[in-house]
Amino acid sequence: MKTVLICHADREIIRYGTAPWMDSFSNLAGIIEIEDRPGSRWKSVQREVRRIGWLRLLDVVAFRLYYKLFLAEQDTIWAEQRLEQLKQTYSPLREDVPILRTHSPNSKASQEFLTSLEPDIIYAACKHILKPRIFSIAKTGTLVIHPGICPQYRNAHGCFWALASNDLDHVGGTLLQVDAGIDTGPVYKYLRAEFDEVHESHIVIQQRMMYDNLDTLAQAFQDIHEGRLLDLNTKGQPSREWGQPWLTAYLRWKRQARKRAMQQTRASEPQPRRRPVSSTRTATNSEAPMIDQITGNPRLPT
Repeated sequence: MKTVLICHADREIIRYGTAPWMDSFSNLAGIIEIEDRPGSRWKSVQREVRRIGWLRLLDVVAFRLYYKLFLAEQDTIWAEQRLEQLKQTYSPLREDVPILRTHSPNSKASQEFLTSLEPDIIYAACKHILKPRIFSIAKTGTLVIHPGICPQYRNAHGCFWALASNDLDHVGGTLLQVDAGIDTGPVYKYLRAEFDEVHESHIVIQQRMMYDNLDTLAQAFQDIHEGRLLDLNTKGQPSREWGQPWLTAYLRWKRQARKRAMQQTRASEPQPRRRPVSSTRTATNSEAPMIDQITGNPRLPT
């Protein structure tokens, strides 16, 4: 099974961790590294404005700043540690694997590169929407591991929005095939993993969905290629596109997460033992013995 990886050049955990993993169960025939142009971010901003408006975009910008100040460093440490684990688990990537560096996976150079490699499966670990002339080159299909449950949480940051919506049953990942829509292709497998919503960011949680399931995914890639794994029936399920995280939604999620953690802690604590009620019957005033006022001794009732 010949595979090709499409990834961003600055995502080291994918470039140096995912690539050797792919080469461990397939013949990794090539890698396309995307070096985004500066103007690509502005295009992303324009798309988000059309979707949510300028006022809500301020919420997005506020979260970006918050993330950079308070979350990015911890997430970088997590990614570096996981990358080291991957390097210890998988052999270094072969030096003869061809690499194409480009500004877009939809470029003519990318198309020619993929056509020459004749891959069975392309794994697209990138933020770009691939054009049909690119994703259709793969004989079996082009796959993505979406950070969210599809079709309920399509587009960006599905794990984040499931958490922010208090929908813990739909926190996970989806292995699906690329088609002309946005995360609307055939769904092959849902991915779950344990996570700590109080102390971990949504970035770490969504990465767990992949990196805690590498053995399962490797088998799924092979089964899809050999026709043993059929797509799941998702017709009739709710479907919605989501976008970039909001600071207000993030803070609301974390408040809910801490509340859930406190409730779980209280539920797991041993309940204090109640003092047993004595079965001895206490005499009422009418049953109490009468006292002789002269001798002070109890007086038997007549």
